[in-house]
Amino acid sequence: MQPMDAQPDINISALTHAALAARAALPALARSTAATRNLALMAAADALTTSQAAILHANSQDLLGATGTSAFQDRLRLDAGRLAAMAKGLRDVAALPDPLARTLAEWTRPNGLVISRIAQPLGVIGMIYESRPNVGADAAALAIKSGNAIILRGGSESFHSAAAIHAAILSGLRAAGLPDDCVQVAPSTDRAFVAAMLSASGLIDLIIPRGGKSLVERVRREARVPVLAHAEGMNHTYVHTKADPGMARRILANAKMRRTGVCGATETLLIDAAIAPALLPDLVADLGSLGCTFKADAATRTILPKLPAATDADFSTEWLDAILNIKIVENIDDALEFIAAHGSEHTDAIITEDAAAAEHFLSHIASAVGLWNASTQFCDGGEFGFGGEIGIATGRIHARGPVGLEQLTTFRYVVRGTGQVRP
Repeated sequence: MQPMDAQPDINISALTHAALAARAALPALARSTAATRNLALMAAADALTTSQAAILHANSQDLLGATGTSAFQDRLRLDAGRLAAMAKGLRDVAALPDPLARTLAEWTRPNGLVISRIAQPLGVIGMIYESRPNVGADAAALAIKSGNAIILRGGSESFHSAAAIHAAILSGLRAAGLPDDCVQVAPSTDRAFVAAMLSASGLIDLIIPRGGKSLVERVRREARVPVLAHAEGMNHTYVHTKADPGMARRILANAKMRRTGVCGATETLLIDAAIAPALLPDLVADLGSLGCTFKADAATRTILPKLPAATDADFSTEWLDAILNIKIVENIDDALEFIAAHGSEHTDAIITEDAAAAEHFLSHIASAVGLWNASTQFCDGGEFGFGGEIGIATGRIHARGPVGLEQLTTFRYVVRGTGQVRP
């Protein structure tokens, strides 16, 4: 697999070939037993482990050509620990219940017809993602387990890593006797291949973009295929008047600085005015010691005048870096109003010991994920018990929050009769 020059006709042909191959492979995967699909995942996990040297070498090639922020470099980088976590993710998915062996509902009509709603795969998924190589492994694992064929198009910056990881996935498919074409990777880093994916109505059943704002906006704008996407991770951690100070310090440090480049990272701290003078200096000192910088509103700067001033645009910026916006609010409703104006309905958290305040917050935010006394970085399919995630959905159709196995299925109806005819 080598990058090719920008030739739209070649990319359309390559995508058509890949999608037709995926559709041909789909029945074998969708009708396979759970044991077969689990075997593929376990064998792929083993291959990731035994291929560690080759995968890390491929990743080092990608890192040599990488530019961008330290957070970007962190998203791209693999090491032995991350590779082990990737393999564990495949094993975790294998251990989950079969999402296809589900009767979602069943009822009997007055005429004796028995109607069942049965889970089934979505079909052929096109996955477009940027930088993080583990996304390809997670997406492949969830697709295999849920009986969906998938075409993966990673970013050009992770080209070599994606190819090496794909080789391990193929080893797993072959060990289980499943077609190679169940999981494919784009043969090109050319953006024209993405355009071909987006226009492949009838060949691809669902497009899932996972990356920055420009990628998601492009997919939404150009797609002729249904899209399951997320908005920016404009996430807030709100420290309520009745927050435990020590808990607030621990949670905020994790929510912002555990991994600054993930979409679940907190981008804005909201804190009640009543506790800001006492607690805010400690919060800022904690984060500052971890390398964080700040954008502060006017009220915050009356307490900490050395902090840089924030613009209104800053409060609508997903930094994906060690930068935190800070705003002082009057109360919980002021915080909710601010989140509604500046958030992206991704993930928002409240820190408080007041259960009534927490429930008020959780019931009034529109976010896909709301948390009480926990880090926003728990917005993650693995942490939700999904084994992994193929993305975070912030739309209102089909799925919201981390997208796991259940969200990668749709349903059909089976109707059993005893000779009934319609009058």
